[in-house]
Amino acid sequence: MATLGSAQLPAETRIPSAVSTTPVTKLAPRHSALVRVSHWITTICFFALLVTGIEIVISHPRFYWGETGTVLTTPLFQLPIPSSRRSVPTGYGYVLPDQNGWSRALHFEAAWIAVLTGLLYVISGLLTRHFRKDLVPSKPDLSWRALLTSFAKPLRFERPSAAEASSYNGLQRLTYLFVIFVLFPLVIWSGLAMSLAFASAFPWSVTLLGGRQSARTIHFFVSLALVLFLFVHVAMVCLAGFWRRTGAMITGRTATPKEHA
Repeated sequence: MATLGSAQLPAETRIPSAVSTTPVTKLAPRHSALVRVSHWITTICFFALLVTGIEIVISHPRFYWGETGTVLTTPLFQLPIPSSRRSVPTGYGYVLPDQNGWSRALHFEAAWIAVLTGLLYVISGLLTRHFRKDLVPSKPDLSWRALLTSFAKPLRFERPSAAEASSYNGLQRLTYLFVIFVLFPLVIWSGLAMSLAFASAFPWSVTLLGGRQSARTIHFFVSLALVLFLFVHVAMVCLAGFWRRTGAMITGRTATPKEHA
């Protein structure tokens, strides 16, 4: 005869001997739909602008300062590459294929798509307080120790912790704000200043940059700064987990471990 102590309880009524601590995946909100859409549109436009911008530079790899600059003018500096035009002296005995026609057209179209997308992003960010909540650094983030740590960790190839990867550090916040509110406006302004129509309508905007050729030189250096930002941005994404961060920018959510009792 079975006693009370030896009786077996049904499987569905058994009491677990210990609390399970098996981690489960939880999808936490990460990016809004507008941030994600504007991010990928800007990414596509940026690569189109980069490719076409290279083709445009190849057509005349000489840069000047002031209002005018021609092949008879001493350049401020010259890129050591061949040109796609025989009339441009580069020191090379050959010219590259001329792709200046389609590259200028695509450059113009991609630029306006990027400008309109960026304008929508900025307006939305101001209305939803996205910049204040997610990008404006706090006082502790601006301390020299915090900024130095944020700068030194990637140089040592240290992967950020889960808490660090879930938000931006002070250096990242400052960088994003600088790119959004300084570099992007300046590259747009200098690009428009090279347009004869824009220069005729707003001559003061070209004068402030030092002339149309100065605007072209500024446009070139700001573009280089944006390319550098792109490389650093991709490197940081890879360090934090490329597929997880990229997935978050596609789906809007990121997987985080959660203890389940």
